[in-house]
Amino acid sequence: MRVLNDRDEIAGTSGQELGVSEWVQISQERIDLFADATGDRQWIHVDPERSAEGPFGTTIAHGYLTLSLLPFLGAQVYAFAGDVARVNYGLNKVRFVAPVTVDSKVRNRVHVVDVRDIEKGQQVTLRHTIEIKGVDKPACVAETVTLLVEAQHSEDRT
Repeated sequence: MRVLNDRDEIAGTSGQELGVSEWVQISQERIDLFADATGDRQWIHVDPERSAEGPFGTTIAHGYLTLSLLPFLGAQVYAFAGDVARVNYGLNKVRFVAPVTVDSKVRNRVHVVDVRDIEKGQQVTLRHTIEIKGVDKPACVAETVTLLVEAQHSEDRT
């Protein structure tokens, strides 16, 4: 895992790949738990028998399940050190390029797209490419925007 220790080091990563996470297997249990949590119980996700006859030949993970893995997989790749609050600001774009079939393994390849100074810290734009083991196309490409807000200490709040 790459630890970025300060503003200058973070700024210096613009345009660089930070690294790649470990592979994580997407089990039917994980898909079912996500379906239960979100209420999205479409048959292509939760019905193995019907999905065997469907367009993918098996169940597939929800696109949003794949997207929801970004914090977990990203934490294997990089960390921002120091006294900063890390705030999700949003997504510039997300594309679900290829389906993640049940029992596939995925990993996250992270690139820094841009780093900008803001009034109270930095804004970091990251491109996450969720790769599927043995598949040429990625499952998901997502550009996230994170704000790194420097913590205010009690003596600073007067």
